[in-house]
Amino acid sequence: MLRVAAVAVALSVLTLGSPAVAASGFIRVDQVGFTPAEAKHAYLMTAGAPADFTVVDHRGRAVLKGTAGRDLGAWNAAYGHVYDLDLTKLRTPGSYRIKAGGLTSPEFKVAPALLFALPAGKVTTFFGAQRDGAAATRAPSHLNDRRAFVYDWPVFAGKDTDQIKGELTRIGGPVDVEGGFFDAGDYLKFTHILAYVDTLLWAARRDAGPIVDPRLRSEAAHGLKYLEKMWDGDTRTLYIQVGIGAGNKEETFFGDHDVWRLPEADDSDKAKGHQFIRNRPVFRAAAPGEPISPNLAGRTAAAFAVAAQVEPSRARAQELLDKAAAIYALAKTENVGQLVTSLPHAFYPEDVWRDDMELGGAQLALAALKLGDNRASEWLRQGAYWAGEYLANEAGDTLNLYDVSALAHADLVKAMRISGDAGLAVSEKDLIGDLKAQLEIGAKRAARDPFRAGALYAEFDSVPRTFGLAATSRLYRSVTGDRTYDAFGTAQRNWAFGANAWGVSFVAGVGSGAITCPHYQISNLTGRPATGAVVNGPNAASLFDEGLGDHFDEMAKCPADGVDRFEQFTGHGSRFVDDVRSWQASEPADDFAAIALYALTLMAKD
Repeated sequence: MLRVAAVAVALSVLTLGSPAVAASGFIRVDQVGFTPAEAKHAYLMTAGAPADFTVVDHRGRAVLKGTAGRDLGAWNAAYGHVYDLDLTKLRTPGSYRIKAGGLTSPEFKVAPALLFALPAGKVTTFFGAQRDGAAATRAPSHLNDRRAFVYDWPVFAGKDTDQIKGELTRIGGPVDVEGGFFDAGDYLKFTHILAYVDTLLWAARRDAGPIVDPRLRSEAAHGLKYLEKMWDGDTRTLYIQVGIGAGNKEETFFGDHDVWRLPEADDSDKAKGHQFIRNRPVFRAAAPGEPISPNLAGRTAAAFAVAAQVEPSRARAQELLDKAAAIYALAKTENVGQLVTSLPHAFYPEDVWRDDMELGGAQLALAALKLGDNRASEWLRQGAYWAGEYLANEAGDTLNLYDVSALAHADLVKAMRISGDAGLAVSEKDLIGDLKAQLEIGAKRAARDPFRAGALYAEFDSVPRTFGLAATSRLYRSVTGDRTYDAFGTAQRNWAFGANAWGVSFVAGVGSGAITCPHYQISNLTGRPATGAVVNGPNAASLFDEGLGDHFDEMAKCPADGVDRFEQFTGHGSRFVDDVRSWQASEPADDFAAIALYALTLMAKD
């Protein structure tokens, strides 16, 4: 079953002539590896004193020796010390392990930057598994979505529940919403998520080096085809969601989260109360022609506009740009109120939007500049205006699903340099300053953390926020030429791939200690690995106080023996559980995968 990244060994013998060795512990290291020129750090987590360490190659030959560095702090009561192991002098390409005090690390590599194209490719594979519709890679699913009916927004039974009160009210349709990607471990589909995801997929294709996985364009195009269905240009209607999470309080119907099954089963599911699993409802952002929540307008426009930048056909690129422009123009930027993301809003509780409008303006401007469209200056002006409004009202987060300003800033700087326009609401210095400020948020956390983590891992989305910081380090360098934050970005990738307290790589199939029991129906029911799935990662320990709950009857138990092999590593208010029931920690999601893919793509061309 689940393999921990290293084996704890009790030591009974001291090595003569060396510092006292660790009595027991683990060596944590990035299980993918490093480029020759990168800063390289691993960690000795132990209850004892520091130890000498040796790096050995695949033949067991010693290639580097050193002594554990400073104590970076305690992890928990059982592991009172985390010592830094500086491997930076290791520059020769090859496969290696670290030995210290009777402990041995997982294997890692030193190789050129294309090393990171391998995990990026596995994440691309995950998007193939997430495909819905006729083009699904495993089996066609939800073909009934081709003739789906539109419903008014449901009323929920309470503020913090997805349970619906009463019945759904049909207001339109049928519409064709077949295709797209499943949102996460469930089968719902959200425009708010997919617009973010497809923006990053197209940006990865645009910003990749000369060698890029050809499947990346295919997956981005699959997402774009769905977004085009969600936007009805004739009626100026944006559809935001397909399916419902839960049923109603009266139990006359059930929702997606109430059943554990494979997606292809839904079209023929005639069980009582499953009418909205079989024929899924569609919901719109606003009435036809009415203003759209600005977060949705900005990021959906951005997805179309980045695709236009990559599209080789000028006519097709212009078509995509015009769609982006139409959506962007509908943004509701006055009396905004609660942002529209999902139903219920609590699924994705975004509360900032000016970054989305900046992102949309920047991508529209870049696409227009490439096409010679005379609207470029106006979109650049709007992007700069919203950047200034973001800096004045919303700054303070880092790159993730709910704050896209890092990508917006970097691309707005590029558009400003191409256009040469002056007199804008912000300067390059303003935008670069905020990129640096975002990196400093993570860097200050990392300076206090035993494993140099820049994200908060006692909260949701620790892994995607970690990859967001890694991506931001490269975005910052792309507009400044400054490598000051390269080592910080590398440390974030290291943490996600196993240089953490749990010794886990939070990307399925990447590293010897990768997650094995994701909260993911398709892999759980088919027995096939969830290759490339990126999970939430550790979360607040208090979220597990009441246990993991029961298994669905259809759910294969994973781990089979039910033992939590990571409980001993709970610390700093956080816990990770690799269990199919652990939606708090082990559920994968498209937005997690997209930011990981983008970060790895940028790092693969270092």
